[in-house]
Amino acid sequence: MYIATARRAPAAGGTGRIAANVLALGAVSLLTDVSSEMVTAILPLYLVLGLGFSPLQFGVLDGIYTGVTALVRVVGGHAADRWQRRKLVAGLGYGISAAGKLGLLAAGTSATAMGLVLAGDRTGKGLRTAPRDALITLSSEPSALGRAFGVHRALDTVGAFLGPLVAFCLLWTLPARYDVVFVVSFCFAALGVLVLVLFVRDHRDVLPGVAVSLKSAFGLLRAKPFRRVCLVACGLGFLTLGDGFLYLLLQKKLDVDVAYIALLPLGTAGVYLLAAVPMGALADRVGRWRMFLVGHLALLGAYLLFAGASGIALLAGVLVLHGLFYACTDGVLMAVAGPLVPDELRTSGLALLQTGQVLARASSSVLFGALWTWFAW
Repeated sequence: MYIATARRAPAAGGTGRIAANVLALGAVSLLTDVSSEMVTAILPLYLVLGLGFSPLQFGVLDGIYTGVTALVRVVGGHAADRWQRRKLVAGLGYGISAAGKLGLLAAGTSATAMGLVLAGDRTGKGLRTAPRDALITLSSEPSALGRAFGVHRALDTVGAFLGPLVAFCLLWTLPARYDVVFVVSFCFAALGVLVLVLFVRDHRDVLPGVAVSLKSAFGLLRAKPFRRVCLVACGLGFLTLGDGFLYLLLQKKLDVDVAYIALLPLGTAGVYLLAAVPMGALADRVGRWRMFLVGHLALLGAYLLFAGASGIALLAGVLVLHGLFYACTDGVLMAVAGPLVPDELRTSGLALLQTGQVLARASSSVLFGALWTWFAW
């Protein structure tokens, strides 16, 4: 089958140090997440409360925002593996997403135009995510993958923490000036592309005679361990509520002033930032699968709080559990899947997994938006 063997054993005398490439990719993700989370934080406010979109319209757009990446992940992952240009493909993705921030200025109040711009932005994310994660796995010692992804996701989450804060400060200083938020978001994204170009090193080591094709990439699904990872991730992804809906539910339940919606992701990001490295290191010791499932139990706990809690207990409980969910699952899933895929198909394999997961989450967003609209919750 296509399961990786011990081809990449840990380096002799490995210290478990985090590779410079991982840190550079973390810096790129930090800057990019400042940019993307500035937009994500205000998107529910901008679309539902500003432009008057219905929850169903927001659900469809959120599904596009999440799910369009599936259209390019596999193709982008295959291209990165086949051409051995993981850095180039990732850089193209980061560049497209940066341009998408300026596109938001031209979309106006049109749901169609907004959907097209968001689709373009997520196309960039679809292109960059698998090559980036493949570079992390190929730059790290296999025994320390959980910690490596934890460090990367911690840096990523610094950006996720700062993004909503920057957006809030801009809107507090310049009320309703969403155009300013979009321009500043573009500047951070462009800086991230520059850091990628200057400091990230590509990883090009295809073995002679190894075929890299879409057929061999999809052939990974014939291997039971990798197929099981994909099926579980997709199934749980379908049960995962989009972040935007979670924050809208908190706003509705607690009657939070709309000006503070952009601050709600800070709670999730703060917990994620503090827990990402410890949870990644713990996953290396106690089992990455166990940690992944524990994360979804934390998310279930957050959902259950809406039925039985109120006030500060609901707010703090949901945000803490939501942050723990990401700390226990995001990088950990890539650490689970990485060793199951051979080096020459690393990007393609991770892209397949991520594609299934985002399609499941996109379906969940559309379904929940429709239920919210039809039942007038």
